[in-house]
Amino acid sequence: MRLFWPALLVLTTSCGVAEEGTQPVVTGRFGSKPTVSIPKGQPGRTPRITVLSVGSGRRTVPGDVVLADVDIRRWSGNRPYLSTYDGNQPTSVVFDGRKVAETWRQSLIGRPAGSRVMLVSPAAEALGPDLPLAGVSPADTLVLVFDILGGYPPDARLVGRTLPVVPADLTPADPPRTLIDGSGREVVAGSKVVIQYVAAAWPSRAVVDSSYRRGGPSAFTLEAGSVPAAWVGALAGRRVGSRVAVPSPGERPVLYVIDILDTITRA
Repeated sequence: MRLFWPALLVLTTSCGVAEEGTQPVVTGRFGSKPTVSIPKGQPGRTPRITVLSVGSGRRTVPGDVVLADVDIRRWSGNRPYLSTYDGNQPTSVVFDGRKVAETWRQSLIGRPAGSRVMLVSPAAEALGPDLPLAGVSPADTLVLVFDILGGYPPDARLVGRTLPVVPADLTPADPPRTLIDGSGREVVAGSKVVIQYVAAAWPSRAVVDSSYRRGGPSAFTLEAGSVPAAWVGALAGRRVGSRVAVPSPGERPVLYVIDILDTITRA
């Protein structure tokens, strides 16, 4: 899920409430799906941003690919709208000069990784006019809770290393192969892993996918159903900074080379 939702507005940023008693209450730890309680009062019509907790990681900057989990729900009836926690793949928001909703820019840019931020806003300003609104009108109020996993340059790569290339002798029958040993934190099954990768078809060995070509790093939850099955065993136990060749056999075999840029342990 990559977001390019344009919106032009004047945003009022607040760490308080617009009207007494109309601030949603969010509980739960960073990295886990939040529990949101919606008050009975009216939400107001001005977008409001509230920093719920401040992380200790690198601050996001303009130009970054910001990776974040987001839970979106309607104010009316506290009805779920969308949640990346359900799909186990955080959203990627590219702040490279293309228009993104100003509410998202204010919520995500300049925040340390590990921060939880809440946005309360009319849907038209929270999502932008180009996103199809399913079951809501532009004037309906949405509550968005972001867990900011981190900001990364679009061309982020292993320090001092060239771009990954699929080894000439790699076949779908081979076991995973460590091409570069990293020395960072260990990746564990069930954690989120931030990667760049290339993928080549077999037997043509033609590159069919590349995160470098598509705009930058992505984050995935390292568990069955969220990533190709071969990734789980191949990446669990590796360390940040590693480059791993991962054959993915099947009806349409694929050869991956994956650079592990970061990992975030599930709360």
